[in-house]
Amino acid sequence: MSLTEINFDGIVGPSHNYAGLSLGNIASASHAGDPSYPRAAALQGVAKMRGNLARLGVQGYLLPLPRPNRALQQALALDGSEPAQLRAAPWSASSMWTANAATVSPAPDTADGRCHLTPANLVTMLHRAQEWPDTKRQLDIAFADPKHFAVHEAVPPTFGDEGAANHMRLCKSHDAPGVEVFVYGRLGGRFPARQHEQASRLVARAHGLASERTVFIEQNPEAIAAGAFHNDVVAVANGRVLFTHEQAFADRQGAYEAMRAAFPALEVVEVPSSAVSLEEAIRTYLFNAQLLTLPDGTMALVVPEECRESDSVWSWCERMLAGNGPIRQVIPVDVRQSMANGGGPACLRLRVVCDPATVDPRFLLDEARADLIESVIARYWPEQIDPSDVGTDALASSVIAARLALLDALDLGQLG
Repeated sequence: MSLTEINFDGIVGPSHNYAGLSLGNIASASHAGDPSYPRAAALQGVAKMRGNLARLGVQGYLLPLPRPNRALQQALALDGSEPAQLRAAPWSASSMWTANAATVSPAPDTADGRCHLTPANLVTMLHRAQEWPDTKRQLDIAFADPKHFAVHEAVPPTFGDEGAANHMRLCKSHDAPGVEVFVYGRLGGRFPARQHEQASRLVARAHGLASERTVFIEQNPEAIAAGAFHNDVVAVANGRVLFTHEQAFADRQGAYEAMRAAFPALEVVEVPSSAVSLEEAIRTYLFNAQLLTLPDGTMALVVPEECRESDSVWSWCERMLAGNGPIRQVIPVDVRQSMANGGGPACLRLRVVCDPATVDPRFLLDEARADLIESVIARYWPEQIDPSDVGTDALASSVIAARLALLDALDLGQLG
């Protein structure tokens, strides 16, 4: 097999709206009640996918989930008297952030030599807890080959699991055995710590990971309190490199030592608070970036445009590039519609190391499929959704028809 890393981006759904449902997500809360622009959001996401397809030669996608979720609407006994946020939950398009779709352990790391995927239960937030059964339906189709993949049930709901957003992998190459790093939070701060330690340990056991190549690290409570609701808001890893804010982990030096003990080749690129404050790192999503290994072996950091607009962040990036570190390019992309709801370039992708030939080809992007997806979005996705539209029959009909048109275009009607 020829193993490579494939980024599976979530196509932004036609119900994309700003309801402010995510406690602890400052961007989401600050834009609650604003009009949203689903068509622009989805086209921004496809443009990002096109860019990475050109850079890497391979790119995947996952489809929007069915919205509004009629089963959740019924379970909530909605009658019009409920708070607006409760009414908005069945409409959430948050599955676009596929970093929360699952935790993925590549075949070189697992006891049975298969790639293991565990859908995240996302139980901390109502609007996200509804996602995993439909997410698993897609994973079961995309990664159906039992010789190469194992797709698990979600972690039992007592333990909050947020998927790859709190998981990192260190390796000498994507097809070599790696060290998997699980980052969890402690409860008790002003915002919920969404990733439970026992959820991380359960996933590691289910995936058959060797204890000597598995590391568990506590996220810094100060980072969670500042709005880093997932670890990938303050740290990202790729290959031998950990790109991290100084305040990402509860025990900074202990975290580095634990990772280095399991993976001696670790190279830490740390951004000090004196250069970029924790608050500015979270506002610009500097670390919610895609850290990519390019075909020539160098690394590029794909960041939101907001990073270029920040004096402190962009100055630090320029100083980094002027040095001799492992990251040789910083590439800004426009994902402003996602950013306004609290998701940068890294939120929009799930990393899966596998042989592309073992993946259902209907989930792999090429230029023709990108053209097709864009044409469906341009024709069917709402241009604008106002807060008063959420919950209406007219918007429901539009959103349902848009999603079904995309499924039909991609020959995935079985997900309807």
